[in-house]
Amino acid sequence: MGCQPHHLLPLFGCFCLVFFSRCVSTMVGTSPLLSVQPTRGLVDEKIQVVVRNLPPAFSVTLHSLHHSEDKDLWEAFGQYTSDGQGTVTVAKDASLGGTYEGAEPMGLLWSMQPVPGSRTGLRLRKMDVLTPLVVHISVYSGHMTEGFSKQSPLATVVTERWYMAPGVCRIDIEEHGVRGTLFLPPGPGPFPGVLDMWGGGGGLVEYRSCLLASHGFVSMALEYLSHDKNRISDIDSKTYFEKAFRIVQEHPLVMKDRVALFGLSFGTSVALNLAAYSKDISPRCCVCISGSHVLPVNKSISEVFKKINEDRYKTRFDEEGCVVWRDIILPIPTDLGEKVDMGRIKCPLMLVVGEDDQNWATVESAKDMAQMMRAAGNEHLLTVLQYPDAGHLIEPPYTPHFRASNFIVQKTRQKGTVHSQSSHLLVYTPEQDIYVEPILYSQGN
Repeated sequence: MGCQPHHLLPLFGCFCLVFFSRCVSTMVGTSPLLSVQPTRGLVDEKIQVVVRNLPPAFSVTLHSLHHSEDKDLWEAFGQYTSDGQGTVTVAKDASLGGTYEGAEPMGLLWSMQPVPGSRTGLRLRKMDVLTPLVVHISVYSGHMTEGFSKQSPLATVVTERWYMAPGVCRIDIEEHGVRGTLFLPPGPGPFPGVLDMWGGGGGLVEYRSCLLASHGFVSMALEYLSHDKNRISDIDSKTYFEKAFRIVQEHPLVMKDRVALFGLSFGTSVALNLAAYSKDISPRCCVCISGSHVLPVNKSISEVFKKINEDRYKTRFDEEGCVVWRDIILPIPTDLGEKVDMGRIKCPLMLVVGEDDQNWATVESAKDMAQMMRAAGNEHLLTVLQYPDAGHLIEPPYTPHFRASNFIVQKTRQKGTVHSQSSHLLVYTPEQDIYVEPILYSQGN
């Protein structure tokens, strides 16, 4: 298992790559100048986009284009009018129309959507963290809404958005029956550690762990809902997760008393179950996004999903034809055999909840967890971040948003189009806090 050092990406910095248009001139005889800085940076790093050398009060459209790993095209655009000096500054000037409106410094990234005519139910998710998201940012004359591929831009800049910072090391893990990917930050350490567990979609999802390592955590993305049916028995018990935790904890670069559990959706249930009932591990803290404590206690994962499958009759469809699963665990049970006993939690716990979550009853779950911890006298360990209008899937800042996407539950093989996030404008602002807060929380605990 060799370390794969990330040496392809030059050092981040405030470098500006400038492209001049040689063949298109404005009415005043000068070529427009488009600058983007930095042209290479982390996905959660802000960019500055400025167009200069335009005539005053000149109409332009700024456009971004990305060709995804799934071979789909994603785009965003904003319509602007230059100021008296012939300049458009995206960070402060308002977009007059497009995929976003108003002063949105990162609108060219977070509002990207599949180009017209694309497949339905798409979601933009990075699978190969060793390569960047490449985004072409262009400026066009006039206020455009379509036909960008048929027009010549005044200028274009190619940008790279990375989950992996320079010096981050990626290691494939296959030991003691555990499969995952470990990411190590650059430097001598020691660092806090994170065991990162995704949700019911299964597989091995690396980009969040990779980004955590870019911010100074030793983080392991854990595969536990495997696409390989032959591995189901190997990962069906609590022991599997305890082994994974110890792999992180025992790494020489990790502070052994500062290893956190990070769970999304079903990963939240796993994290809470470990924190409450494991006799072998003691997480320093837990960060749980869009999940619940409701699950049969002391049961295998297969048994848990069997129970979920039995309650599928509660599934309904909304007016858009999307599957709504949140009713499956409602009403919240009172029987402690059907939910984690939150009074057993002995470490700081952060819950991140989107109030428009249609996938799982996270709002009701958070309320019940708080009540249980209050009654048990450990509510002082609980922090709840609750965001109006945010949906189920909460991604790193500036990730393109989508209302719904195609989804398959790995254990039950149930397929459907599900609500993943809420509208672009509503989810955009809280996400910046949602991913900063857990990082600060984990570092502080």
